[in-house]
Amino acid sequence: MTYRILAINPGSTSTKLAVYEDERCVFEHSVKHTTEEIMAYTQIIDQYPFRKQTILDALAEAGIDLSGLSAVVGRGGMLKPIESGTFAVNDAMVDYMKNATRGEHASNLGCVLAKDIADRYGIPSFIVDPVAVDEMDDIARITGMPEIQRDSLFHALNQKAVARKVAKDLGKPYHDLNMIVAHLGGGISVGIHRKGRVIDVNNALDGDGPMSPERSGSVPMGPLYKMIFSGKYTLPEIKRKNYGKGGLVAHLGTNDGSEIRRRIEAGDEKARVIFDAMCYQIAKEIGAGATVLKGDIDAIVLTGGLAHDKRAVDQIESRVRFIAKVLVYPGEDEMEALAFGALRVLKGEEEAKTYA
Repeated sequence: MTYRILAINPGSTSTKLAVYEDERCVFEHSVKHTTEEIMAYTQIIDQYPFRKQTILDALAEAGIDLSGLSAVVGRGGMLKPIESGTFAVNDAMVDYMKNATRGEHASNLGCVLAKDIADRYGIPSFIVDPVAVDEMDDIARITGMPEIQRDSLFHALNQKAVARKVAKDLGKPYHDLNMIVAHLGGGISVGIHRKGRVIDVNNALDGDGPMSPERSGSVPMGPLYKMIFSGKYTLPEIKRKNYGKGGLVAHLGTNDGSEIRRRIEAGDEKARVIFDAMCYQIAKEIGAGATVLKGDIDAIVLTGGLAHDKRAVDQIESRVRFIAKVLVYPGEDEMEALAFGALRVLKGEEEAKTYA
């Protein structure tokens, strides 16, 4: 039997779609949304009817017969902390996303859109490894302020998918391996994978950890709280300095890796120093992760869009290869990861989990 799966991945400025027949992608499309279209809505959940119609229009234009689908899978959003895996979408999940209890994020729309379309045809809907995956050890949550604990919010979908690929390529079960996976994108997360669980990871959503193309990373607290109470900035402005306008874009005015690479090649010393500082911080975060695993590491894995950049890979690898072998899996195939997660359930290789 061939399973036909529709995958939906809502992003801040696009909605990506793909149709898979088992493990083969037969259709892929990205619907771009203008700033004007997105800004017309006060809250992300308000975009739901608009996004749904764009999906249906794109599928109809491509001649995709939805009645032939076996399941619909959506990108998971800011749910309450849950374990990794494939979850069946239920009313409790949809209600939580509509209320945006943990915050606004475009991926909050994923499960809502998936369930609506799937329910039309009486087929199951799923999400796979949302950003809210939380497998952290309790000791990793503790900070020096009892009122604040560290949260697990990271690129779980890509990290888990890449970790499974690494395990397959190494010929070992994922649950038998220890590895450090660094997702290098607009945000950067460095996950410590111990025997199939991400037991520690920086909160990439809040810009914790290394600076990235558009996030500040951890900064010294003294100057930060002086800035906060200086009266020069509003809370939203401080947030944007951390998330969206931090990191490379703050220093260099762009988060475009190819543009920064051109500047470096043209002799721009500031671009070189700032880019190398980011790589330094990533390597430092990986080194810290090595202590969590007490040096028992099967591989260090670099993935995400920046893993295509040879300078970034070389800079990081030169600092961490003494710890373990470095494997590079560039890019992030989120559509494949979504479809394969649903496929594992449909084939009976994995049981769908229940969100409660």
